[in-house]
Amino acid sequence: MRPVRTLGAVMALVAALATGCGGGTDSSDETRSGANKPVTVQAANGAVTIPSKPERIVSLAPVHTETLFAIGAGPQVVAVDDYSDYPAEAPRTKLSGFKPNAEAVIEYKPDLVIVSDDLNGIVKALEKVKIPVLLEPAANNLEEAYDEIRDLGLATGHSAEAEKLVAEMKSSIEKTVAETPKAKGLTYFHELDNELYTVTSKTFVGQIYGMFGLRNVADEAEGANSGYPRLSREYLLKQDPDLIFLADTKCCGQNAETVAKRPGWSDLTAVKNGAVIELDDAVSSRWGPRLPEFVKEIGAAVQKVQ
Repeated sequence: MRPVRTLGAVMALVAALATGCGGGTDSSDETRSGANKPVTVQAANGAVTIPSKPERIVSLAPVHTETLFAIGAGPQVVAVDDYSDYPAEAPRTKLSGFKPNAEAVIEYKPDLVIVSDDLNGIVKALEKVKIPVLLEPAANNLEEAYDEIRDLGLATGHSAEAEKLVAEMKSSIEKTVAETPKAKGLTYFHELDNELYTVTSKTFVGQIYGMFGLRNVADEAEGANSGYPRLSREYLLKQDPDLIFLADTKCCGQNAETVAKRPGWSDLTAVKNGAVIELDDAVSSRWGPRLPEFVKEIGAAVQKVQ
């Protein structure tokens, strides 16, 4: 069983927002050839047996909602949480993934519930009434992200589609990285919100930037051990990053223009060189099917400043 992982600060900030990562299966249950064949998925909450192909899935995590639809399980989904904003056809409800209410979930008569955090005791509450629930926490690295996609494929009867999605994601990401010149000595700042919360290189997001050889200015900041430090304006101005990535364009209305108007920021190298990249908050914070889009944004930015 894999350890429970959480995005912690980044989930709270962006929600306004991903070594053997579990996902193993019993050898006899690697594929679901029939609708009534049970499968067992090794999730963060242990070995979860799903008696038959689920037809009433509830997702309380935006990233998993995206995955379900990407692997063809969309028609099986009856409800998703209030932050599941993609794809448009997802049956969005008032259900909360941050303050989940077991009774509200049960009203949808689900035969499978998928969560990324065990908040408000949601896992035990659903297990108590015999509803299969998969706890698939924030991925620590790419392999864990891919593993969770496979978990959802197995659980929903879409293993082949899940494997295809993983292969496509891997191919796209590897292609982008290979075609992008290494960022020799280039530094970056990834902004989670306009309070200057950010990520370090050890986080999932930080590792993605690291694939391009970028150096994170937050790694030596006070509070860096948390993975999500809040930088002071003075520290950031002194670091003078070559690239600034804004992952708060939707939540906080930030863009290149608003950044340039901040006191002292107009003199930053990234601002002067037009290297302030406006990201989609959701795409840059989720470890699912749209991750290759985030990788391409980084690659394009690196090529531009080289």
